[in-house]
Amino acid sequence: MTDLQFTHTEAERLSDTERDAILRDPGFGNHFTDHMISIVWTKEAGWHDAEVVPYGPIPMDPASSVLHYGQEIFEGLKAYRRPDGSIVTFRPDANARRLNESARRLALPEIPEDLFVAAIQELVAADADWVPSGDDQSLYLRPFLIADESFLGVRAAERARFLIIASPAGPYFTGGVKPVSIWLSEEHSRAGRGGTGAAKCGGNYAASLLPQQVAAENGCQQVLFTDSSTDDTIDELGGMNLFLVRSDGTLVTPQLNGNILDGITRRSLIQLARDRGHAVEEREVTVSEWREGVSQGTITEAFACGTAAVITPIQRLKGTDLEIDFGSSAPGPLTMSLREELTGIQFGAGEDRHGWLHVMVPVGSEVAR
Repeated sequence: MTDLQFTHTEAERLSDTERDAILRDPGFGNHFTDHMISIVWTKEAGWHDAEVVPYGPIPMDPASSVLHYGQEIFEGLKAYRRPDGSIVTFRPDANARRLNESARRLALPEIPEDLFVAAIQELVAADADWVPSGDDQSLYLRPFLIADESFLGVRAAERARFLIIASPAGPYFTGGVKPVSIWLSEEHSRAGRGGTGAAKCGGNYAASLLPQQVAAENGCQQVLFTDSSTDDTIDELGGMNLFLVRSDGTLVTPQLNGNILDGITRRSLIQLARDRGHAVEEREVTVSEWREGVSQGTITEAFACGTAAVITPIQRLKGTDLEIDFGSSAPGPLTMSLREELTGIQFGAGEDRHGWLHVMVPVGSEVAR
């Protein structure tokens, strides 16, 4: 357990009128709350200087190692305002564990899980008025860890900073959930064996940006990556995990192999599906299996999942000489049912059987409204 205490520096807050105007239609990642979290780590002193400070620029030396050697990782989770006025987050302990797994791979310091969760709670409490209450709205939280020691030399930094910023988020799908088309990347890989694919670091996302542009040029909203050693074995999308649904109700998803991010939404959906009695297979999945299964009628649905959209139904997979199309059957019934169940837990309409929710602001608190 950490005994680190947070100091608070009050920000010049937006007026209620200005903030409420933003919350009516926040979009995603367009606006940020009044405060942020900053905690410093050094090799000599460990974690110290835990602060809630006004949101704003981060002073940084041009020689900061993150700018030259890419030592940075991040997480993503949401805070939800429930009907009783309380504010909760979904599985922040799992985000803390995954951040530390990423930290180990990037040679960054691990942060105590209880300090990670406490930092989330401090920011949510400070900016509780920014947690929206509209349909499918939430407060997106972005914890990140950067190496900010000033030096030039290829070694692990001995100073780092953990920060959290927050952004109100509207519905991912405006006008209802819509199935998407995805593009099979045949020239570029997201990650390779022994690389950083399982870590949530910016380099993995940077590697997906050019293929994402290619996808858009071909009329697709997302890109699908295969293993770097084969054109057939599926890894994941640029920022989401993949599931196929068989006609007997079995869910099939690529196994964690060091290339694939261990998605918290992925894990949660596997549990909810098994709770219902569905078989879930975590194994090698191929494009060939997908194509043949749709052709034979044994694969009836496909979806991607992640924090931002929860579940994104897939209608079509396209490639240079490939098209697999579910047509009007997308989105499929199991896809939508699982999405409804998971969002119901998060927003308070469903039972939290697994204790996934953490109360950040309790009912009746002065900061709850």
